[in-house]
Amino acid sequence: MSSLASDNPLINDDLRPTTQAQRTWRWYHFAALWVGMVMCIPAYTLSASLIEGGMSAWQAVFTVFLANAIVLVPMLLIGHAGTKYGIPYAVLARSSFGTSGARLPALMRAIVACGWYGIQTWFGGMMIYTLLGVLFGQSLEGAKIGGLGINLAQLICFLAFWAVQFWYIVHGMDSIRKLETYTAPLKIVICFVLLGWVYNKAGGFGPILDQPSQFVEGGKKAGLFWSAFWPSLTAMVGFWATLALNIPDFTRFAKSQRDQVLGQSIGLPVPMGLLAMLAVIVTSATVVMYGKAIWDPVDLSSRMTGAAVLIALLILLIDTVSVNLAANLVGPAYDFSALSPKNISYKTGGYITASIAILMMPWKILESTQGYIFTWLIGYSALLGPIAGILIVDYYFIRNTQLDVAQLYKADGKYSYKNGWNSAAVIAFVLGVLPNIPGFLNAALPAAFPDTSAFFKLIYTYAWFVGIAISAVVYGVLMSGKREAA
Repeated sequence: MSSLASDNPLINDDLRPTTQAQRTWRWYHFAALWVGMVMCIPAYTLSASLIEGGMSAWQAVFTVFLANAIVLVPMLLIGHAGTKYGIPYAVLARSSFGTSGARLPALMRAIVACGWYGIQTWFGGMMIYTLLGVLFGQSLEGAKIGGLGINLAQLICFLAFWAVQFWYIVHGMDSIRKLETYTAPLKIVICFVLLGWVYNKAGGFGPILDQPSQFVEGGKKAGLFWSAFWPSLTAMVGFWATLALNIPDFTRFAKSQRDQVLGQSIGLPVPMGLLAMLAVIVTSATVVMYGKAIWDPVDLSSRMTGAAVLIALLILLIDTVSVNLAANLVGPAYDFSALSPKNISYKTGGYITASIAILMMPWKILESTQGYIFTWLIGYSALLGPIAGILIVDYYFIRNTQLDVAQLYKADGKYSYKNGWNSAAVIAFVLGVLPNIPGFLNAALPAAFPDTSAFFKLIYTYAWFVGIAISAVVYGVLMSGKREAA
């Protein structure tokens, strides 16, 4: 096909539609991918933030499960295009934003992922730091390096974990698929082993399972459950909002639509709910074992004795590598490649992602963002929700799932709009983000923006839902005259 010639500035081998030979992912690969990504430290600790906010154990588990059932819907819808046409997210976005305008949603998704990649790499480095402290029998604390705010041992451990992940960047996408497939069963087994360990150690599952919600009638926070539920639900949806956009980066390798739908439906909501339940049960046992609730699995692992601590921390290290690569590397690697296909390959995009992750100094993100689980998750869900709304409306209601793949790679084709930009998508995106900006500024910088109205605070509570709804409606209206026949 002439439009997909090698000298085309909008294409490279990584952005080219996948061939039949490359479509090797079956449903169990997708299920394993999601089990591997779900079983991670941030997902484990989500229940802590909910219970600390006043929910009972079962309310927290239900909230996590519901949020992941909700975010599964746009994942399956957007993932359909990847499987049908073999194209990544950055190329799919060209049909709605334009061949040049697609760089905007690609860059938005990439920067968020770089932040997450850095945060997860920091978690991994701290596991190495904890592991070495246990092995040496003493703390590795030392003087902090000026300008960095961490000590030399922390920096070395962070860079060591960064280097381990770099190996997978060099060896490409298939090495990540194999890592996810082989480690997913191990994580499931370890979860049951952990349950057995705490049950025997504590003589039961402890008091937290029986602890009522703080929102019960007569309590200090009576009647306030819903005010906590909605921002919590939005934050939980935001946890996988990035993957809801770039899921075509994975589904383009699926053998069939059935494989991607079945695999994702099995692999995301149920394991996420079960992990939340595991976190609650294990943490309730720590109250009995240590006299306080320990939500951090790294802290808990460091309290084990003998070979158990070594095994536990090594498993957590493997877990963090597999999660970070799949959730936070693949997407931005393709996104950066789409910014300049002739100069940036998938691997080069991965190198850029890993480099930015270091420069962002993730430990500073964590220490400077109070309650980062909510500020960080809701904040970027407000940014990414509108993009999801535009993609879904464009693909299903404007295109009727029919795309001219060759035109997606033509700078002067039907998807170039005006100078490569579709103004309808840009307007819909801006209007989708705009209502959430005051609430975000108040949440992130309360001292600087203390007078934000209650209305905008309320809107921000539903940030992802507000963004996806407004952008979908606006884009649908602006593009209504360009609807294509099926």
